[in-house]
Amino acid sequence: MSPKPESNKRVAIVGAGPAGLVAARYLAAHGFEPVLFEQSADMGGQWNAEGTHSGVWPSMRTNSTRVTTCFSDLPHAEGVAMFPRNQEMLAYLRRYAEKFGLLRYVRLRTPIERLERSPESGRYLVSSKPEGGASRQEPFDHVVIASGRFHKPFIPAIPGLESFSGAGGVTHSFRYKEPEKYRGLRVLVAGCSISALEIASDLAMLGTQRVLSSMRRQRYIMQKISGGVPNEHLAFTRWGALAGEVFPLERIAIGIKEFLIRKSGSPEQYGAFKPSDNLFEAGITLSQHYLPLIAEGRITQKPWITEVRGQRVSFADGTSEEVDALILGTGYDLHLPFLSEELRQTLNVDTRHIDLHRFTFHPELEGLAFVGIFEVGGPFFPLLELQARWIAYTWANVRPKPSMDEMKEGVARYQARRGQPQEQSMEAMALMLSRLVGVEPLPEQYPPLTRALMFGPLSPPSFRLTGPDALPEAAERYAADAAAFGAFTSPELTDEERLRLERLMRALDDKARSVDAHKSSGTHPAALYAPASEDT
Repeated sequence: MSPKPESNKRVAIVGAGPAGLVAARYLAAHGFEPVLFEQSADMGGQWNAEGTHSGVWPSMRTNSTRVTTCFSDLPHAEGVAMFPRNQEMLAYLRRYAEKFGLLRYVRLRTPIERLERSPESGRYLVSSKPEGGASRQEPFDHVVIASGRFHKPFIPAIPGLESFSGAGGVTHSFRYKEPEKYRGLRVLVAGCSISALEIASDLAMLGTQRVLSSMRRQRYIMQKISGGVPNEHLAFTRWGALAGEVFPLERIAIGIKEFLIRKSGSPEQYGAFKPSDNLFEAGITLSQHYLPLIAEGRITQKPWITEVRGQRVSFADGTSEEVDALILGTGYDLHLPFLSEELRQTLNVDTRHIDLHRFTFHPELEGLAFVGIFEVGGPFFPLLELQARWIAYTWANVRPKPSMDEMKEGVARYQARRGQPQEQSMEAMALMLSRLVGVEPLPEQYPPLTRALMFGPLSPPSFRLTGPDALPEAAERYAADAAAFGAFTSPELTDEERLRLERLMRALDDKARSVDAHKSSGTHPAALYAPASEDT
């Protein structure tokens, strides 16, 4: 039996969704006593569809496969679909909490009212108010904020929006809970996010009379599956992350664009708008059915909205249409209302940004950490687990703490990117975090897994092969993940993969020699020591 944690080992965790649960799992395993504050009546975060702070709709499924939408300690149950239903995700999170004894740490219906730092002791004061109970303030030496980034809808400024008089009303995708009420109506879905495209598709297949899809710019769209294989298993890879560190950005963009068009085609081929030739200017989103439904004429595209007058909506191309309902799939504001003014100023928080070193720590706020307060394209769960491990290992002295200078430089790098697109590259984030945690999977240590580790999915077991908390069965589990759904039917590299690997190795060698040369000259340029992923 583990010894009772010391009082200064109590950790307040804000949120009992995936991020909060995985943080609690690793903190508890390393001698801490987590206390999870959850405002809803059940744990699960967004996957608790009954919660008032969940944006899940009845038919919603994950955007990433069951292989990458889980944690390394627990695969999904037998029979779960390739892309799990939201109900299956909640069941999975309950199993995870039960397996690691986390339920005893969760305080349900207990929202955080305020988080502040005591000027006398420097400890964090957490004020909470259980439903039907009195407010309570407790001191903690450690706090993890895992409350998520996607629960305050962003409503764009659209002239006349408040005048909309359609029977279906105006709502945000976050509150899309009753698809049946739109049957037979004319519905406009605004935005080009995953949610916007998936809701437009859902409505078109449901039997809505007419579905319009309005957007500011056309993104490239990656379908979830091509030829029975999940595209994410081939798109988000360690090779891609390493290539991003050594090859020019233009070359990376060309490679990604070629992959997208090869797997899913370009939007204009389906009759959709043509995206910019510049991939990074256009952006990328994900949807399985949206483009085919455009081709079938079941979704009609429109440019952005210029004005609303009653039921009539005007668009940037000069056209207008009458609609019965308007759904805004326009994203979310960063919302951390419980932070004290002192903490808000130190973290420089606004509706889009928060100044952190590697999205996790701040140099002036020892004992405070964040999990999952970032936007990412690609599987989310592997990153949540890596980030949770970094926090636990740092506070438990399993891994070295980042120095004050390192954290200040990390914050400065983030500040330099304020105002730019905030979505991060999943593969670059995974590589960065795995290095910080000390679990980067090196193919030379696992020759039979070389192909999978370089060109296969970044599934959680790949980060349990080595380092702290290594799993004996990780290699077998990861080999199965790579082979899932026919993504890799052989461990042997193809000729194309061998060529790509050789080019990458040469580029990495050139970079290493350049770094050595600068070390000898004493110039030490930061750009050579900081991998490209540090700028994510």
